[in-house]
Amino acid sequence: MESAIRKRNTVVIDEKTPLMLLAGPMFLELFLNTMVNNVDTLMLSHYDEYAVGAVGNANTIMFMMNILFNVIATATSVVVAQYLGAKRYDKMNMIYTLSVIVNFVIGVFFSAAFCAANPLIMRFLHVSPEMRPYSMIYLYIVGGGGFLMALYGVMLQILRCNGYPKIGMYVTLAINVINIGGNYLFLYGPLAYLNIGVAGVAISTVTSRLIAVIAVFAFFFIKKIGKISLRYMKPFPGRLLGKMIKIGLPTAGENLTYNLYQTTLLSFVNAMGNDAVNARAYCNMLISFAMIFSNACAMSTQIITGHLVGAGKEETAYKRVFRTLKTSMPITIALASINAVLCRFTLQAFTQNENIIALGQMIMIVDIFVEIGRCLNMTFVCSLKAAGAYIFPLIMGLICNWGLGLSTGWLVGVYMGVGVAGIFAGTATDECIRGLIVMYYWYKKKWFGKSVVEKRKKNVLEEEAS
Repeated sequence: MESAIRKRNTVVIDEKTPLMLLAGPMFLELFLNTMVNNVDTLMLSHYDEYAVGAVGNANTIMFMMNILFNVIATATSVVVAQYLGAKRYDKMNMIYTLSVIVNFVIGVFFSAAFCAANPLIMRFLHVSPEMRPYSMIYLYIVGGGGFLMALYGVMLQILRCNGYPKIGMYVTLAINVINIGGNYLFLYGPLAYLNIGVAGVAISTVTSRLIAVIAVFAFFFIKKIGKISLRYMKPFPGRLLGKMIKIGLPTAGENLTYNLYQTTLLSFVNAMGNDAVNARAYCNMLISFAMIFSNACAMSTQIITGHLVGAGKEETAYKRVFRTLKTSMPITIALASINAVLCRFTLQAFTQNENIIALGQMIMIVDIFVEIGRCLNMTFVCSLKAAGAYIFPLIMGLICNWGLGLSTGWLVGVYMGVGVAGIFAGTATDECIRGLIVMYYWYKKKWFGKSVVEKRKKNVLEEEAS
């Protein structure tokens, strides 16, 4: 009975699913989510310029925290998509419950750990004395509530894989409204007299995320997508957890090594002065808009690929990914080029410092090549993970991030004295070469036969519960 109910509440995703059916709402969600991050930067730029770079430093650490939360969230996406594709509805509630509980525990642990390590992190990043107090207070508040993003991330993956990508868009829209309203209250409105600035912005961010978590859980239960209950943990599904960790750890490892590499590059930028730090912060905000379309296409293709691989349609999945690239690459190049052409005018919305604007122009030209490589990476790496080939992207990340990106960034940016644009040149080198490698791996079909549920179809897969 439960299996039948579960099936009725599943939106079918297969080879006929239009890319934009998933990518469209995800694009708007990512756009709005980018707005959430950038609204803080925009509103703070008119409050205190040091606060902008400080929050940029803190957000680099928050990105790292989110990567750790994505160990289970990413595995959930792969497992849920493949099990739904294989029509194994009997295991779904157990997967949902396990994912939520484990990510909550991970979230609480790392939120506490990052708050405790806050002073050490600031010293490692060489954050300037002017920015350090702002960075620390922002990290204490937003990092302390980081477990909310752990819960939100795993629930969002569950909803997407079940064919409900629009909920993320609606929730993110609500978050924007709440965040803007909260920022205004603390920076310019009735609560401005408290003079807490960055702390007020951080409180607004955490409040909006709490409301987002409540919203996605409410949608899950109202739509009767599944159930989350401790009774599905008896007996404890240790083998399923082991499988999810096996999928999630390499994926998180790839993302973590990338973020550590970017954090190291950030330490180079911090040593170049506050103008370089602020130029990077402003440009990253503009860059985030250029990359969201290819990111939305990649995530949508990941879900479709997972369903197709779970259903045993690997050849169809193979062709589908190349179709995605034909759509995402031209649009990504166009968006990055527009950014480069207009950046002198768009940067003036945030600062009148001519040195920052000049540095920003150089960065945005280099970013065109960064986005070309990033589009390749996101498209093929997401699809490889969905197919169960999660080790190869980790190996390539380790080799290319540190062997190419860091060394080139240091050589051009620091040693040759090009500055912050040279740091971005290192990132472009890493993204482009790594992107070509993972595309070749997909082209050679090295990922065939790595489905999580392949053995289930042969009726010899061991029981997930220990």
